[in-house]
Amino acid sequence: MSDFHKLTVAAVDTLTPNSVAITFDIAANLKNTFSYSPGQYITIKHTINNDEVRRAYSISSAPSSGKLTVGIKKVEGGTFSVYANSKIKVGDVLEVMLPEGRFTFEPNQKIQNIAAFAAGSGITPIISIAQTVLESNASNTFVLVYGNQNPVETMYHSQILELQEKFGERFFVQFVYSKVSEPDCLFGRIETSTVNLILKNKFKEISFEAFYLCGPEAMINSVSDTLKSNGVSEDKIYFELFTTSDTEDTLAENLDGKTKIEVLVDDETFSFEMDQKILILDAVLKENIDAPYSCQGGVCSSCIARVTEGKAAMVNNQILTDGEVAEGLILTCQAHPTTATIKVDYDDV
Repeated sequence: MSDFHKLTVAAVDTLTPNSVAITFDIAANLKNTFSYSPGQYITIKHTINNDEVRRAYSISSAPSSGKLTVGIKKVEGGTFSVYANSKIKVGDVLEVMLPEGRFTFEPNQKIQNIAAFAAGSGITPIISIAQTVLESNASNTFVLVYGNQNPVETMYHSQILELQEKFGERFFVQFVYSKVSEPDCLFGRIETSTVNLILKNKFKEISFEAFYLCGPEAMINSVSDTLKSNGVSEDKIYFELFTTSDTEDTLAENLDGKTKIEVLVDDETFSFEMDQKILILDAVLKENIDAPYSCQGGVCSSCIARVTEGKAAMVNNQILTDGEVAEGLILTCQAHPTTATIKVDYDDV
């Protein structure tokens, strides 16, 4: 199920002093296989210093471009992000999993007004969504609020200005900088007052069909709470976490048993016994089972599986809806088995 393909790097473009855009060459026979919806991500697998590293990166190119591009910001102390910004070059071959993810925009025939709030590298899926919104209907509008330290560290700054020039009065951008003051830009961070300025002042005449939020957890929570307090229904708010706060695993402290687990992956069944204090994904990988995963932090959705027998409890869940949890879906990187036996199906998701 971890369906990786070897792709050649076609271009490496510097976005900021600390970020690059990497474009992959997609062979003709893989074009349909690697088709994607705006907002989805890919998982890249590579061996660095003899260790296998997997990282999920949102696709920044729009499907209409015919390209597969991701933006990667260097993270202090990071492994793959540092490697990508200093070592990757045209012609290198990386293993890439097929596009996935639920933070998507699907064009339709209706006129749509969309707003997005992004911070830092949270722009990567948003710029793909923005371009698709604007291209899919000549009457659609898109409002972007984008926070960074300064213009120099603003990923896709020039591309955003190009969208502004191309789509004129249908694309509006409000830059927010926390370290410098710039003309026509807000100073500080994206917070309650920023959201209120957009909804109650600058664009009070516009009725938005959806809001897309991407960036740090604190920003997403603040923006989401403010939107709801302004009467925006929860089903209009979509978010993608790039980072999340560390959650203490208090569940493990109260578990002290063993579980006989049966795992279904790619129509193949594996059975073994595991300690309930261990997370399901960790136990599965320890058995050398090729289950899908990427972030291992509850941020992406790569490791989702369905519990078909028994029960599991999650330490943290920022992705699955209450309805999906009720149907038996779990993030295996966040889940402990809580019954003596459990069956987990990675294929039925």
